[in-house]
Amino acid sequence: MGGTHRVTLRDIAVSLGVSVNTVSRALAGKDSVSAHTRALVRAEADRLGYVPNTLARSLVLGSAMTLGLVITNPSNPFYAQLISGIELRGRAQGYSLLLLVTDESVDNERLATDALLQSAVDGAIAVPVQSESDHWKRLQGPGIPLVFVNRDIPEHACDFVGIDNELGAYQATSHVIGQGARTVWALEEDLPITTIEGRIAGYRRAMADAGLPVSSGSVISVPTRRYESAALPWQPEEAYRLARDLVRRSDRPDAVITGNDYFALGLYRALTEHGLQVPRDMLVAGYGDHPYAGYLDPPLTSVHLPAQEVGAAAVDLLLGRISGSDGSGEDAAPHKQVLAPRLVPRESSVPG
Repeated sequence: MGGTHRVTLRDIAVSLGVSVNTVSRALAGKDSVSAHTRALVRAEADRLGYVPNTLARSLVLGSAMTLGLVITNPSNPFYAQLISGIELRGRAQGYSLLLLVTDESVDNERLATDALLQSAVDGAIAVPVQSESDHWKRLQGPGIPLVFVNRDIPEHACDFVGIDNELGAYQATSHVIGQGARTVWALEEDLPITTIEGRIAGYRRAMADAGLPVSSGSVISVPTRRYESAALPWQPEEAYRLARDLVRRSDRPDAVITGNDYFALGLYRALTEHGLQVPRDMLVAGYGDHPYAGYLDPPLTSVHLPAQEVGAAAVDLLLGRISGSDGSGEDAAPHKQVLAPRLVPRESSVPG
């Protein structure tokens, strides 16, 4: 179509010789239209350059068809997968995504809640900073449903989908103990958030269950992402600096579990530079099972986190709250859904 004419559903219908209702149902993916017809309509829509008029659709449906997503750090591989899971599930239901980044800042988080209110989103999914939380309550006035993911704020009555981080660290710690380790230390990030608290609790519980002591220095806090921005990607550098001192110790541990796989990279380098080998001289287990974990030398044992599943579950919970179709209207009690992680054993934690 030439000129400035905006292609409409009627244009597609006339071109194919079908009704406007058929075109509308086909583009919406309705089962009442055959797969063959849906394919024809979508192909013709692409050929003509059809762009959906979301404003008109919003007026008809009485909905913005937009979900807000407030994230702390999209460069974190876990959150990148989480965003993908949320976007895919939301798009399948006809929703677009408004992404807002807080950089682990409460001030930015307040600005994000303002943006959600001004944008009139249908609902919001958020990874909270876990500091002040009164600004989240402002969404309840206009009746905007909210689902927290990965980090919860128990005193704020809203839905939550997360991962059992205590279980994940318990699995990793129990695994290296099962491989013969008797002194196990942990390299953990120093943010005051529940995910890290959960991992430390899981580590301590596994040690206690095995009857093994945990000394005051067994949990090493890594001051990563502090020099420039709390939202920078994880870096192995700070873990490497701490690990250089650790590997020189005469009482160095048999095994180290790390709060993320990047810390394991730093530990690997420190061990290699000191003439030590994984797993011969130290067992190592990471957390997050990032794509490179299986390609290290040796391949890194890590805890796999179901990030995309968390995202999809959060969207399902949010849409159920929006529509009330599952009985979860505004006044229903909050749903708390926790998914299990899975340990992926590799050569880094198995003695030769």
